[in-house]
Amino acid sequence: MTGTATRHLYLTRHGEATGDESALTEAGRRQAVLLGQRLRGAPLSMVHHGPLPRAAETARLIGEQLDDVPLRPSAIAGDYLPYLPQAGELPPESAESTLRHLAGFPAAEREGGPALAQEALARFTGPAFGDEPSHELVVTHNFLIGWIVRDALDAPPWRWLGLNHCNAALTVIRYTPGRPASIVFYNDMGHLPRELRWTGFPPEFRACEPVTATGAA
Repeated sequence: MTGTATRHLYLTRHGEATGDESALTEAGRRQAVLLGQRLRGAPLSMVHHGPLPRAAETARLIGEQLDDVPLRPSAIAGDYLPYLPQAGELPPESAESTLRHLAGFPAAEREGGPALAQEALARFTGPAFGDEPSHELVVTHNFLIGWIVRDALDAPPWRWLGLNHCNAALTVIRYTPGRPASIVFYNDMGHLPRELRWTGFPPEFRACEPVTATGAA
């Protein structure tokens, strides 16, 4: 009888994009290749990616580093607002500025996003159907990663806000039958050299990198 098995969901944001977001920068291409090399040891069966060029190019470069792992474009892995909160859901001190910020996004991203976000949860999260563990990568955008991580933590729907993900960093969530979701790691940049880290992350939130001590007595 077919049951459920553990799902390992790998999430990454596309590599650094050009100003018009039509392609990756040279740094973005290097980020994607290095992430692909890191993932060679993972038993991936599929790479899903959003339809926009920066996500598709990232997925292609990652796929070139893997052994015959198919790539699958998916609208639900696209770039959109996953949830639009009401003022009463938000902390009073930030509600007005948050709603004003969200209202500035294109109507298509605001109106179609919530339905796509629910589809993404249904497709990508929770234990896998069948008897074998599942390992799949989703190459997507910042907002969807925040939405899925928020769901794994059982946080309020609006709390996808404030979760930021660097370009080509890696997040892995484990869904085991009968257990809460487990975030194995989040926004991990260990495969990237220092000069390729933190792109796509708000400058004011960037953590200090350790420096090598010199001239010690």
